[in-house]
Amino acid sequence: MNQDQANGAWDVIKGKAKKIWGELTDDDFLKSEGSADKLYGRIQERFGDTKEAIQKKLDGLHLP
Repeated sequence: MNQDQANGAWDVIKGKAKKIWGELTDDDFLKSEGSADKLYGRIQERFGDTKEAIQKKLDGLHLP
């Protein structure tokens, strides 16, 4: 496991915590931020990319 994969594991935990806290406080922005952190973390765990590289790849998808 490289450093980026370890950071990904941390981002998954952080994302789950943000999402739960957002649900408790009824903060939609915080819930969505937690979901994004969780997504970045999962990708980092799987592929070992940096968060910046992942953001660049996701931005390039041009989702509707």
